[in-house]
Amino acid sequence: MKIGIFDSGIGGITVLHQALLALPQARFLYYADADHVPYGEKTREEIVRYADEAVGFLARRGAVAVVVACNTATSAAIGFLRGKYRFPILGMEPAVKPAVQTCGDKRVMVVATPVTVRQDKLRNLLKRVDRTHTVDLLALPGLVPLAERGEFDSPRVRQYLERTFAPYDLSRYSVLVLGCTHFNYFKDTFARIFPSGVAQVDGCEGTVNNLVRVLRQTGLSGPGEPGAEYYISGRAVTDAPTLEKIARLHRRLGEMLRY
Repeated sequence: MKIGIFDSGIGGITVLHQALLALPQARFLYYADADHVPYGEKTREEIVRYADEAVGFLARRGAVAVVVACNTATSAAIGFLRGKYRFPILGMEPAVKPAVQTCGDKRVMVVATPVTVRQDKLRNLLKRVDRTHTVDLLALPGLVPLAERGEFDSPRVRQYLERTFAPYDLSRYSVLVLGCTHFNYFKDTFARIFPSGVAQVDGCEGTVNNLVRVLRQTGLSGPGEPGAEYYISGRAVTDAPTLEKIARLHRRLGEMLRY
């Protein structure tokens, strides 16, 4: 069984990391569209075209299901992709509903890319679940380029986040929703900036649980050659330096699980 996971860059490895744990017998095909990252500042038409190219590539490689492990691509392209392809295509959604349910008498901060913040998909989600208007949306366009450079914990990262959050009284929040898979690499820095006790939630676990459920319901689950293979905009990753970089990303994600 081969499962495709697609993102604009390294963010979707956060989903892959959990999927490898949940489906240890599956073979994963990871597609990072590094030629076009970041998606957060592209037009909807561009994102749809890039997503179509990625999913088509994964289909030709034998994927029986694809996870669009990118909130931005999900917002812009999931409808088109589901209309074109006949196998299950799962998307990402910011974990706003569980955040609102657990925030108590405090507020929820949702951080995402500019496209995700602008798209109707997130706005419609808020209309359904944020009846008391406790959610604030904030775009963090600067984090994706930093993540792609492997700069996760540095003075520049902290200064950027402190400057962006400066207009907000962070003591009013109890939950921080990470609405971009790239943001999971920065959980330690978020934890230092926000007051102690603020929970960080993301959509990775829910997406992987949904993937497991869909595979079982559709009869697609089954044994395969376990592990993952990686592609950068359709080019197979085989060189040792890039594979070591990917291994470092998985190690960091393991460390971020405690936040």
